[in-house]
Amino acid sequence: MGKVTITEIARAAGVSVPTVSRVVNGRSDVAPGTRARVEDLLREHGYRRRPQTSGDRAALVDLVFNDLDSPWAVEIIRGVEEVAHAAGMGTVVSAIHDRAGSARQWMKNLRARASDGVILVTSVLEPGLHEELHRLGVPLVVVDPAGSPTLDAPTIGATNWAGGMAATEHLLSLGHRRIGFIAGPPRLLCSRARLDGYRAALEGAGVAVDDALIVAGDFYHASGFAGAEQLLDLAAPPSALFASSDQMALGAIEALRRRGLRVPEDLSVVGFDDLPEVRWSAPPLTTVRQPLTEMGKVAARTVLRLARGEELDSPRVELATELVLRASTAPYPGRNPAASG
Repeated sequence: MGKVTITEIARAAGVSVPTVSRVVNGRSDVAPGTRARVEDLLREHGYRRRPQTSGDRAALVDLVFNDLDSPWAVEIIRGVEEVAHAAGMGTVVSAIHDRAGSARQWMKNLRARASDGVILVTSVLEPGLHEELHRLGVPLVVVDPAGSPTLDAPTIGATNWAGGMAATEHLLSLGHRRIGFIAGPPRLLCSRARLDGYRAALEGAGVAVDDALIVAGDFYHASGFAGAEQLLDLAAPPSALFASSDQMALGAIEALRRRGLRVPEDLSVVGFDDLPEVRWSAPPLTTVRQPLTEMGKVAARTVLRLARGEELDSPRVELATELVLRASTAPYPGRNPAASG
């Protein structure tokens, strides 16, 4: 009892999931015969309805991150909050830290407050918790999905492959051929897409991909610092660095500074995100603008539509990235100061 999902109810009734959601949420725009058929199935399978909120609008949305100690999280929160406020929704922000106990506690709290929708950002829910959301009829939207792209939920992302390619092509156009790449967490689709874009740009220019120039990072400053150190220690170090997050790019610039290397005179550096702080870095950072605030807005609009039982235009939305040129990149100087020891 209570284990059936709205997807299974929809399949048994021969209707769409949004139609079942409209019945569950007490919407009036369902044909009487269809409503009766769905109601019968809900009763038959013991479907557990959540406490209803007044009105047709979702009253509360949960916004869930793995961690909150990043400026890009603030940008996404800003976008979600703007749409939520305009729609009369409250927003609950949580961090689950990839810990099973933390995620289960969050789910317990979600059940208690009868949230009308969940936005999951670059995080993974264990299968049991994902199934619990389905059983409760709580709409789920995923921003920058981790793991399989076939996750049974609408997803919001950016054109990460195109952004990775644009950043690398920019450095190639300046004459750089040994371009170091500091990657993000491999579990994230966005990280893998940026790396694939980097590889595609090199291959398109006839430049062999050197795996020694690709190092692991986690999107945070310290891994950018460590990655740059690793690349600079190569016998043939790069003349340019592409870090797949702005925070890693700033960490890399600090590593260069401590070695007495100048940006961009000695090495060019490109980041990814276009966080507000990078336009004030020294030098201002060339980066790939990811529309983080707009991604938050689109995610909030999507979860609101699902909570209202509306059909979506597409289960997958990708917003465009844009290369932003600033002062951290320059033409290849004809020699590689990083190799001079």
